[in-house]
Amino acid sequence: RWIKFEEKVEDGGERWSTPHVPALPLHSLFQLRTCLQKGTMLLDLDATSFKEIIDKALSEQPEEAELQPALRERLAALLLLQPRHQPTKSLLQLLAELGLSPCRGRTPQQGHPSPVLPPARGTKGRSEPRTQLSKTPLKEQLRNRFKKKVPPGAEAAHVAVGEVEFLEKPFTAFIRLRRGVSLGSLAEVSLPSRFLFILLGPPRVKAYLEVGRAMATLLTDELFQRVAWQAEHREDLMAGIEAFLDELIVLPPGKWDPSARIPPPSHLPSPRRRTTVDPLDQQPHGNGDTTAAGDRGSPGHPRSGEELERTGRLFGGLLRDIRRKAPWYGSDFSDGLHPQCLSAVLYIYLATVTNAITFGGMLGDATANMQGVLESFLGTAFAGFIFCLFSGQPLTILSSTGPVLVFERLLFSFSQDHSLDYLEFRLWIGLWVAFFGVVLVATEASHLVRYFTRFTEEGFCALISLIFIYDSLKKMLSLADAFPINWQYRLDNVTSYSCTCNLRRLFNPILTCLTTLQCPPLPSIQSPPATPAGLSRSQCLDRGGHLLGTSCQYVPDITLISFLLFGGTFLFCTALKRFRSSRYFPVGV
Repeated sequence: RWIKFEEKVEDGGERWSTPHVPALPLHSLFQLRTCLQKGTMLLDLDATSFKEIIDKALSEQPEEAELQPALRERLAALLLLQPRHQPTKSLLQLLAELGLSPCRGRTPQQGHPSPVLPPARGTKGRSEPRTQLSKTPLKEQLRNRFKKKVPPGAEAAHVAVGEVEFLEKPFTAFIRLRRGVSLGSLAEVSLPSRFLFILLGPPRVKAYLEVGRAMATLLTDELFQRVAWQAEHREDLMAGIEAFLDELIVLPPGKWDPSARIPPPSHLPSPRRRTTVDPLDQQPHGNGDTTAAGDRGSPGHPRSGEELERTGRLFGGLLRDIRRKAPWYGSDFSDGLHPQCLSAVLYIYLATVTNAITFGGMLGDATANMQGVLESFLGTAFAGFIFCLFSGQPLTILSSTGPVLVFERLLFSFSQDHSLDYLEFRLWIGLWVAFFGVVLVATEASHLVRYFTRFTEEGFCALISLIFIYDSLKKMLSLADAFPINWQYRLDNVTSYSCTCNLRRLFNPILTCLTTLQCPPLPSIQSPPATPAGLSRSQCLDRGGHLLGTSCQYVPDITLISFLLFGGTFLFCTALKRFRSSRYFPVGV
């Protein structure tokens, strides 16, 4: 199935793969062109049911490819059978089925893909149909969660391919309906259908499936969609295929893995710019570099989307963002309640909380606790609430970062050196930053982002990472100074370890008074001292005593347990990260 990009049923047959760029054999496109040249083609057909479409397609065959009446009846009966689709299941459904029937098997058979237009996508049957096609949508179609991903106003294109033993030569038909018609239970979800492509023939090794994928890929291309909608003759479609082949890029065999899935790009070229591409502009220049028109620019000539283009008006970019975002504002909150988002919500929550704790503790050390964990928590919560309420950029880091920590440390040192109130100084800095932010938004300065490269991002990431590593190691080493590890501790010598309070120096003033008759002021403790065993360390030192014994300098192994926690946490996180790609449990779990 396709919505802009292809999705396949994963090996095991229980879930759809992530969207990826389809990789086609070049020969399948040539075969598709031959099929469209010689097969049946019906443009702007008036029909209200799938049976009517099939009857019309079988009766309008070219003379050289006309079928016998008996074969047409068998072919019509085959096409009118109900395909069995692979439903889009939630994580809870997958877990329930995994627990109820762990040994259930399924035999995959030839596909029945159908892209949805525009943007394209469709359905793919997983096993041979057994019942007649329903004229009305089934309950499974109406309840299918996949329909939420289909944009409003989309139409379906069905591609039916397969091997039929009773045919001696292929039967091909391309049909465009005059208006979108719901074809009952044909598609995975209930959508009006506009295009149909049928290719059935005698058994051949995987040839029909690749031709069907080529047809579906063509129907997902926005330029070919325009050609398919506006074509009046067969030659118009042939011209559309030729234009598609002109833009095709071939990967040589043996230089890449055909089973590897190419992820969708972050930015697609606009159809308007693709139509203005001049083949002469794509000739090599200089040291083998190529320059292309439109969006196919090299990294040295950055291209951007509409959101990074200047409007030339005050706050023009902000107003354009609001208009673009307004239709999806409600779904930003409702989609977050989907069970599939639970893992992402927990991940973001833990990432934010751990950031607030880590940087809060570091800020407390750097600013004499004027900004600590509590302030970091409250600031992150308040800023995040306002930020999400107004649908801010989701990739922005909402908590403190390494550069901010360095800035706060330098600012606090500067305030101390010049006798300034740190918190008041920090408030004025925040107000000025807000003012400059408004100025940047008003002047649409965000269009400068197009000139930022990967080097800028990775430079900041490296700086933040190094600051984290340095501060964490510095904190651990400072613990070793404050709480040294008891390397000389021996369990067998525990009987010799003791620490007592010596108060004898308290009687020295009395001895001086008896010998010289010049009594200095006596300390407040003039009565016999309390039992040394009853005094704490601080009480002993406050009363002028000193500690005697082999265990007076003993401290608990705080440093040792801290290093164990430090290394254990790191190894545990590393193991969990690798666990995701291990062979334990299916991907859904």
